[in-house]
Amino acid sequence: MEYRRVGRAGLRLSQLSFGSWVTYCNQADRSLARELMAAAYDAGVNFFDNAEGYASGESELVMGEALKELSWPRLNYVVSTKFFWGLDRTKAAVNGRDTLNRKYLVQAVEGSLRRLQLDYVDVVFCHRPDPHTPIEETVQALHDIITQGKALYWGTSEWSADEIRAAYEVAERHHFHKPIVEQPQYHLFHRRRVEQEYARLYEDIGLGLTTWSPLASGLLTGKYREGVPADSRGAIPSLGFLRDGLTSAKRNAAVGKLEELARELSVSVAQLAIAWATRNPRVSTVILGASKLSQLKENLAALSVLPKLTPEVLAHIDEISKPLAE
Repeated sequence: MEYRRVGRAGLRLSQLSFGSWVTYCNQADRSLARELMAAAYDAGVNFFDNAEGYASGESELVMGEALKELSWPRLNYVVSTKFFWGLDRTKAAVNGRDTLNRKYLVQAVEGSLRRLQLDYVDVVFCHRPDPHTPIEETVQALHDIITQGKALYWGTSEWSADEIRAAYEVAERHHFHKPIVEQPQYHLFHRRRVEQEYARLYEDIGLGLTTWSPLASGLLTGKYREGVPADSRGAIPSLGFLRDGLTSAKRNAAVGKLEELARELSVSVAQLAIAWATRNPRVSTVILGASKLSQLKENLAALSVLPKLTPEVLAHIDEISKPLAE
């Protein structure tokens, strides 16, 4: 496992990391979640990604219990969480949902720290942009959270390049802590934002990336080529919004061609896809998800595929997937 700096920040993350979206409390119980985290850590993973909204806070509870039981030195691992949607969906919680206002952020970080059983989180992400709160308010609230020692860094997730730049400029103007990282979706069929929209930000502000969904929610494993397996995330009722993308005939046909290429290289198509995302030098870490230990071990082995990504192989991958990419 190699470790990469997050943009210009000194923080270093493992090339591959482990996230809890969907799996914790949906596909992995507490015992399995702990086992998966331990296996990832033993393989060199040092970054564990979470969010307040994952399983309505239960994901943070599961991770917090696992971290307590595993008793790793705090310096040896990095934990993130994300805020935006809130946990209270009642009408009364108007200041606590779909927002990045100061009131919500201050309370949200306290709740996450309790659930994670941590004194601080390493990175706080703003899970989506908030067009209704002045960016100055959000940036100052995050600056204060860092100044108080409740987080060490902050970043964004699925923000546009213009929104990220605006936040950075506010922070620079007022001498606040600046955003250091963005967490976007990035895989063979979803490229434009990472490869084009953010291109100027890497040099201009030193933006780092912690990318998610390298397997396109499982599409790039090949398991959706003949429908939706009963034990897959595509079959989870609350994730019905994923189903159209997972059952796309054109993309599944492309996955079939990628499987042929993977066989020629003696690797799985999932390993090929993960290695492809990891090879991008702008990507600080690729966040993996897994609901089985065997699945996690196979995905971590994608690092051994990197030497096989010759210019010819990369050109073949682009020929198959790029015409269908967003």
